[in-house]
Amino acid sequence: MRKEMTIKDTAGLHASLAAKLVQLASTYDVEVRLEYADKMVDAKSILGLMSLAVPSGQNVAVIAEGSDAQKAIDEIEKLFG
Repeated sequence: MRKEMTIKDTAGLHASLAAKLVQLASTYDVEVRLEYADKMVDAKSILGLMSLAVPSGQNVAVIAEGSDAQKAIDEIEKLFG
């Protein structure tokens, strides 16, 4: 499952938001990746997420695979606002 989402936080994908995403992704039986600017990282890796350096207002692709993919996508969408 793949869904495009916009990072609405004014600071972009910063450390606090990345930490929340790692925590959220880790609660589901799912593999979650984020893709931005031709780079793809594991959403359970805070260093990977920070390396994307996504600014506010930019779109990212969220890719989820596993039994909880839809739940994870829905919750991540809420997190991104």
